[in-house]
Amino acid sequence: MDDLIVFNKPYGVICQFSAHEKHGCLKDYINEPGFYPAGRLDTDSEGLLLLTNNGRLQAQIAEPKYQKEKTYWAQVEGLPDEARLDGLRAGLDLGDFVTRPAKVRVLAAEEVQRLWPRHPPIRERKTVPDFWLEIKISEGKNRQVRRMTAKAGYPCLRLVRVAVGRLNLFDLGLDLGGWRFSEERP
Repeated sequence: MDDLIVFNKPYGVICQFSAHEKHGCLKDYINEPGFYPAGRLDTDSEGLLLLTNNGRLQAQIAEPKYQKEKTYWAQVEGLPDEARLDGLRAGLDLGDFVTRPAKVRVLAAEEVQRLWPRHPPIRERKTVPDFWLEIKISEGKNRQVRRMTAKAGYPCLRLVRVAVGRLNLFDLGLDLGGWRFSEERP
């Protein structure tokens, strides 16, 4: 049953198979006809991307009505403030929709060391502190995590999806740009 591909998408890769004039594309990494992304990651986001050739599985992964939990690690500007983090946890009005409550926690430096260096590196400003959040959502609307952190006063510097449901990038053992078929389901 080779109907699911797990892929560790690098920064700057667009979630389409057709060539793009400015960005790398999925075809640069995966040559499996009939597979399509089950949900997307923005070009400037990294991490776990699932691809499938099974329409029902694609819907179960990507459509918000199925509430498949997705876990992101976000490097944000600022300092942790529980009141602002509670806003993320409660749900935010983003104008076009109100987010469902999110599970949010501050990540320890040791946890973040599991990540690969980003190329190109993020911009670092000596006068502006930053920290990492783990954010779990069950919607996955367009640029949702970036919009949520911005609304809470935490501009997002780097965003990595580390899990979709039960599939965790670190357990999968994929190098950056690596992929494989998976029998396990999210």
